[in-house]
Amino acid sequence: MTKVADFRDKTEDQLGDELARLKKEQFNLRFQRASGQLENTARFRSVRHDIARIMTVLGQRAVVARAAPAKTESAEKPKAARKGILRRTAERVRRKQPAKSE
Repeated sequence: MTKVADFRDKTEDQLGDELARLKKEQFNLRFQRASGQLENTARFRSVRHDIARIMTVLGQRAVVARAAPAKTESAEKPKAARKGILRRTAERVRRKQPAKSE
């Protein structure tokens, strides 16, 4: 069983490699269990937990990566959103007005 701190110290590439290795091991353990050859039944649980730990660390990193750019663009976003709202409102008004007859 690996500690979460060990996973947090690794890069995303290393975590991806470790995740692939653990999934292969889980697959092999599943086959051993089905055929009655699994000797260490506790290993199945620890592999499953390690996979969950890696997925959690990767998910936390994704949330942090998404949150960081949003803070820098927050000042520009309302202005751009207002322009879009004003443009759409103006288009609706133009559509509702009857055509000018000459």
